[in-house]
Amino acid sequence: MQVLEALAIGGAGVCAGLINTVVGSGTLITFPVLLAFGFPPVTANVSNGLGLVPGSVSGAIGYRAELKGQGARIRRLAVASALGAVGGAILLLNLPADAFQAIVPILIVIALVLVVLQPWLAKRLAKRAVEGEPTGDGIWLWLGILATGVYGGYFGAAQGVIALALMGVVIAEPLQRINATKNVLTATANLVSGIVFVFVAHVAWLAVLLIAVGSALGGVIGARIGRRLPPTVLRGIIVVVGIAALVKLLI
Repeated sequence: MQVLEALAIGGAGVCAGLINTVVGSGTLITFPVLLAFGFPPVTANVSNGLGLVPGSVSGAIGYRAELKGQGARIRRLAVASALGAVGGAILLLNLPADAFQAIVPILIVIALVLVVLQPWLAKRLAKRAVEGEPTGDGIWLWLGILATGVYGGYFGAAQGVIALALMGVVIAEPLQRINATKNVLTATANLVSGIVFVFVAHVAWLAVLLIAVGSALGGVIGARIGRRLPPTVLRGIIVVVGIAALVKLLI
């Protein structure tokens, strides 16, 4: 790997860690970069997921103030996220590589749509919090987070946005508290699926290291100052990179 390639992958990790903490969908930054440097899609996906674990963890730590009082909810939903991630990882490892290449463009399109809709989702969450609607994070939310974990273990782009939207439907709390919970759940999914991949998948460890260092730094930045950055700019970057990934895969 050349120096410029290493710097590009590390830089993409920083951006992904920041975006994952603030919005979600950082995979749409790092995954296309790995594809551009010639990594096979499944290897790129596995390595990317592992590399983003430190960023998810640092982002969750940065939101620790917003996590206070949510221990029981987080433990319950983290179990769902972990179980789903195992299922998603198993699907990725057992389905043919051709199936992944065929499915990923569809998943990227779904992720991009969710990123574009994120401002509307955020407004809905804020409205529910102001109206003081009752919390109802029961079995349906648990099953929804389980399904999101499956998606996260299989591919992962926009799993944070999906989790945020699901929780916003039933949890009437400030957006930042819900976002803090989202960071823990995505960290759980990435970590659990990553553990599975370590033992049974082909991993590009240098790429993992570069993304891990970058995403950890990005998670810290995202938790501290990321909320001050224009969300429109972040979403624009995600959409542009996501379209580039689509073009790369389809060509």
